[in-house]
Amino acid sequence: MDWGNVTTEDLIDALREVDWSSPPRPLTEFFSRFTLPRSYSKWNSRLKCNLYYYRTNYFIMIIFILGLGFLRRPLAIVAAFLTALSIAFLNDSFAVTFNERVTRTVRQFSPHLAAKMRPPMSPVIRGRPSVKRSIHICGRPRWMFVLIFSTASCILWFTSCSLLTVLWAFVIGLLATVLHASFRTPNLKARLNTFREEFRAVWRNYSEL
Repeated sequence: MDWGNVTTEDLIDALREVDWSSPPRPLTEFFSRFTLPRSYSKWNSRLKCNLYYYRTNYFIMIIFILGLGFLRRPLAIVAAFLTALSIAFLNDSFAVTFNERVTRTVRQFSPHLAAKMRPPMSPVIRGRPSVKRSIHICGRPRWMFVLIFSTASCILWFTSCSLLTVLWAFVIGLLATVLHASFRTPNLKARLNTFREEFRAVWRNYSEL
């Protein structure tokens, strides 16, 4: 894949649809071989490739920096967890897996309630869904849970510490992510992983036809 031709919107869509359960890369690989990009096009391609390949490491690093900045404030740690959860709900794979596990757990205690938590069925025309099936959690649209958890995390951020401290911790986390993605030289494993994910996306789209 030529990452120089990948737009920001394509990168966001890829991060949203990728499998959420991919484990983080080893630290020995994450902190090895840093070089300066030779040109803007090389930097742009490297940044997008590393953001996609080390996505789990960056996510953990940002949450760790946020939690480390408010280690003495328990509410801030809860706020960091709710923030991470609201961001994770934006990923299709995580939202679907979360919904299935919650529904399975509720079904053990109340099958009737679990039936109500099923997502609405989309109409089918000539064997195909008329519209792309939206993601639901506990029978409700995903955006409702993202909004609820985001609002709760914002309230906890405000009550546990000053907004300026939150912004500084978040900026440091983003800056560390951009610096690492800019200077970490993509290895062969990253390129092979990109081709494998690209094949999975093509196969998934083919299976939906």
